[in-house]
Amino acid sequence: MRLLPILVLALSFLATAHAQLLSPNDAGVTMGHVHLNVRDVEQHKKLWVEHFGAVPLQREGLTGVMIPGTLLLFRKQESTGGTEGTVIDHFGLKVPNLANALTAWRSAGYEVQSEFTGTEGFPNAYIKGPDDIKIELQQDVDLPHKAIAYHLHFYGMDHLTLLEWYVETFSAFKKKRGHHDAADLPGINLTYNTPKKLRPGTKGRTLDHIGFEVKNLEAFCKQLEAKGIKFERPYREIARLGLGVAFLTDPSGVYIELTEGLDQYD
Repeated sequence: MRLLPILVLALSFLATAHAQLLSPNDAGVTMGHVHLNVRDVEQHKKLWVEHFGAVPLQREGLTGVMIPGTLLLFRKQESTGGTEGTVIDHFGLKVPNLANALTAWRSAGYEVQSEFTGTEGFPNAYIKGPDDIKIELQQDVDLPHKAIAYHLHFYGMDHLTLLEWYVETFSAFKKKRGHHDAADLPGINLTYNTPKKLRPGTKGRTLDHIGFEVKNLEAFCKQLEAKGIKFERPYREIARLGLGVAFLTDPSGVYIELTEGLDQYD
């Protein structure tokens, strides 16, 4: 029976190679996007297309790329610092051949920080890209894509309380990822650790915010408000983009955008 969820997830990725975002959980939530502040948008687009098989986003008003499981959106803006050392220290991808990925990365002039065996027992590596973006790669030899979104790694004080906030707020499914405390949403794993000292939040950094796609977003926001959750930018509709959006910040300082309509992008 343990093989059934794995099989369903694998089939979901194959079925959504075009749509990109996975079907939502029972609360209507799925992974949506990671939003990056970058100096050179074209450099980042080229990087993601060449190294990770991303597909450029064809939508006026937003610039980014798509990989199975999420969208990467780019905003031309000087950041206040890279990802490492913030609450979301890095985000993770799976690749089918780590050695090949690292050879191509080094050949392009980018940094490989370290290679190691990851918490799940597979070959892993930390790499750094433009604007000090930190990415963890994990090898999955059965992967049918050049890369897929895998995890976001949180370092928030009292990480178990933070984990429970994501479970209660977005109905994430609590689990372990190797020895790490973690929770799953469709399309992404959320991994949690407690750092040695308080880390800054994400807003203004290279990884400015993360985004979750939510079905019936306006009603969902009202439910969160009824629970006492405050929004920096309440629900609104952006007609020119075909999106509903709202912004909030989690208890650790991670800036979050909620969207409805991003799953229609191609």
